Amino acid sequence: MALTQLNNSTCSKTQLHSSSQLSFLSRTRTLPRHYHSTFAPLHRTQHARISCSVAPNQVQVPAAQTQDPKGKPDCYGVFCLTYDLKAEEETKSWKKLINIAVSGAAGMISNHLLFKLASGEVFGPDQPIALKLLGSERSIQALEGVAMELEDSLFPLLREVVISIDPYEVFQDAEWALLIGAKPRGPGVERAALLDINGQIFAEQGKALNAVASRNAKVIVVGNPCNTNALICLKNAPNIPAKNFHALTRLDENRAKCQLALKAGVFYDKVSNMTIWGNHSTTQVPDFLNAKIDGLPVKEVIKDNKWLEEEFTEKVQKRGGVLIQKWGRSSAASTSVSIVDAIRSLITPTPEGDWFSSGVYTNGNPYGIAEDIVFSMPCRSKANGDYELVKDVTFDDYLRQKLAKTEAELLAEKKCVAHLTGEGIAVCDLPGDTMLPGEM
Repeated sequence: MALTQLNNSTCSKTQLHSSSQLSFLSRTRTLPRHYHSTFAPLHRTQHARISCSVAPNQVQVPAAQTQDPKGKPDCYGVFCLTYDLKAEEETKSWKKLINIAVSGAAGMISNHLLFKLASGEVFGPDQPIALKLLGSERSIQALEGVAMELEDSLFPLLREVVISIDPYEVFQDAEWALLIGAKPRGPGVERAALLDINGQIFAEQGKALNAVASRNAKVIVVGNPCNTNALICLKNAPNIPAKNFHALTRLDENRAKCQLALKAGVFYDKVSNMTIWGNHSTTQVPDFLNAKIDGLPVKEVIKDNKWLEEEFTEKVQKRGGVLIQKWGRSSAASTSVSIVDAIRSLITPTPEGDWFSSGVYTNGNPYGIAEDIVFSMPCRSKANGDYELVKDVTFDDYLRQKLAKTEAELLAEKKCVAHLTGEGIAVCDLPGDTMLPGEM
């Protein structure tokens, strides 16, 4: 359909409108008057941008404008047909839109996670969201496919989708950043080398978050080795509180609860107060000393101390490796569930007397853990996205010994990435044959 009429007086600083979208809007009477349409390229290429509002009963030829590189990132497909949420807020029927950035958005974990986010399962049935998806040059077509599936799912809460290979676009105004993408360890790749490769990715993403994200953004690092990647990221984002960075250990907590429930012959919802201490690796410490089953200490319900110290601990530590052997790939669906659990634990009140595990910055911790690392510890939340560390936990010699081992591993990893945290030259001395978190 040809555009037939020019009216410069009605043109505004919106994004590029296609003729088909303009004609659609001009003949659709059921849409609210603040509904608008935009169409934009997928990549941040510096083309001239055309923009125009739609006046009643006329179709307009838009005027060309130069794209502002600091302006709003490009949206995708049907998500360029968005409600004017500011006007809609007057009805009080929706909450303010929140921006959620996801890296590694074309991967298997994200393929499960994005649809949970878009459905309202995570942030609630009245919370509109924008998904900002970060991919790579190699994955951009797959990312377009993801956006197409999100379109076809007709999620009423999903108001915008942005896809890009530029973290500065994706992290713009992000209130949540879920950093999933990381390079897996391949054959012959030394552990120290992989730390450096992934560390550079998370250093760059930290800088982008620091430059353009919300000053109170919550960041959950999933890409492995997630503890050290979270440390690198927070060190490169000094404008965001270090406390806001998390390394995902919730999957390990869920695995530990499953094993305790199986052994005790109860359903898993009877297991509480489960802590994963330390690194998301085979040195992690699933804490059966402080955990409870149906309100009772685990050691009062499961009296086989040898099983707890050996078989239980090893099963949790190596669960991911066994899954890879069985499944032929690392966990994706269960990882996405654990990300959802981790977010919910921060935005809903922690049940009285219970807690959850998260890898967080250790400065000021009450346990005697070395400062200036990211270490999984027990946390509670009051539902505001913040958390506090649990103080009423018990330690014995066995637990202290295990904590020392995982702490030493994290301190060694920290030395390997010192050049990425602004703390000097890397001094790396890690065993090359130790299973990496990414192999779990």
